[in-house]
Parts: sequence; structure tokens; C-alpha cells
Amino acid sequence: MVTDRTGDHRQPLVATDGDDGGASYSRDGTALVFHSDRDGNFDIFSARADGTAAIALTRDPAVDQMPAWSRDGKQIVFMSNRGNGKTFDIYRMNADGTNVERLTNGKSNWFPEYSPDGGQLALHIERDVYIMSLSTKGLRRVTYEPNNGMHPTWKPDGHQLAYMSWRNGRSEIFTSLVDGNSPKPLVTMPTGDAIDPRWSPDGRFIAFVHVPGGVDNDKDGAAQRIVYIVEVDTGRLQRISR
Repeated sequence: MVTDRTGDHRQPLVATDGDDGGASYSRDGTALVFHSDRDGNFDIFSARADGTAAIALTRDPAVDQMPAWSRDGKQIVFMSNRGNGKTFDIYRMNADGTNVERLTNGKSNWFPEYSPDGGQLALHIERDVYIMSLSTKGLRRVTYEPNNGMHPTWKPDGHQLAYMSWRNGRSEIFTSLVDGNSPKPLVTMPTGDAIDPRWSPDGRFIAFVHVPGGVDNDKDGAAQRIVYIVEVDTGRLQRISR
């Protein structure tokens, strides 16, 4: 589903019997990637920006999910458990699905996102945010459990991150500098959890998901989920989904 910032003019992008999600637009807005289990297990697909002409980029018996474009549109990163069938690692491939390369090896690695300059990835490992240099594959830790962080997203100027954290007992949206300094809570909902932040291209807003009943009570994935945006400078919330 795609919508404008008001929540109006909603339009479905893909319509299949499978579970489609994790969509990421290319920087030029002409294409998107997403994961889908329409063929029996989760693989990475690409499509035109309107959701048409979808093709499978991976066909692996493992679970491939949460793809993200490189800034030049030439490569895609994603998470997969194809290494051992249990824990997830981060992989990179060309935009046509060729030359798949494993970038991490060990623990549990989730939700990669390219930095604005294309030279780094933000990801979370276990319950903390890390930055990976794509030239050296070196990792730099940003958060430290119990002041944890997950599902990181870059501010477009490359100077800040937003992420979700359980450091205060339930999930809130935090921002910090890329080195982890100056962490600040941005969103604390009256009930439940605020999860899965994504920064807007203009840097003014962050979209996130509110789970009113709390993620710990969502055992079957059927709990209500509401999409909001927050204006970063003012903290003003706007509900997007109905």
C-alpha cells in the first residue's frame, strides 16, 4: 500500500495471495523491491514503482526478507537465514539478483539500510545498532544493551539515526548522532509500542508503526498496527492508516 502524508489517496501496489512486505523504493522512484512468500517461501522481488512487472530476484529455500536499495540503484541488501536456517545474516546482490555476497557471519543481523553516501550500512545485531563499512566490512557499535536499539534508519543528511529502543521498558522511537552520542526519545505512545521507524527523504518526518496492545502480546501477528508520522522538530504526530 502507498499513500501520501495525509493518509489519503491510498493505493495498493501488489495484490497476491501471499504475504508481501518490506517494500523499499529506489532513490529515483522508478522501482521498488519487497519480500513475498507468493511462491511458497520468502524471496526478494523487484517491480516497477506502481507494483507491476514483479520478478523474483532470489529463489532460495531459505527466508530472504527486508531488502533495501543502494543509493545508486545498482545493488540491494537484504537479510537471510540461508547460512544455517536459523539466524539471519546480511547479504548484498546486484539489482538483477546476480553476485550474491554475504556481508555478516554470526549472531543475528537484521534490517540493513544504506547510508546516504552509500559507503555504509546501518543494521541491528541482536538488540543493538551497528554501522558497517562496506569497504572493510568492519563494524562500529552505536548502542549498548540495555540502552539498546533496533531497526535503524538514516537521516538523509547522514548525521543522525533513528531507531526503536526498549531501554525504558517498552518500545519508543529514539534519535541519536551516528556515533551514538546525544540519544533522545522522540516518540513515546500512551499505550503499547512504537516500532519500525523510517526517515522521510526530506528529513522532516519519521514514519513508524504503533502497536497499541504491545508487541509482546502479539503472539500470532494479528494485533492492530497503526501507521503514524512524527514531525522531527516539533514531535507532532499524525495518524496515517485508518
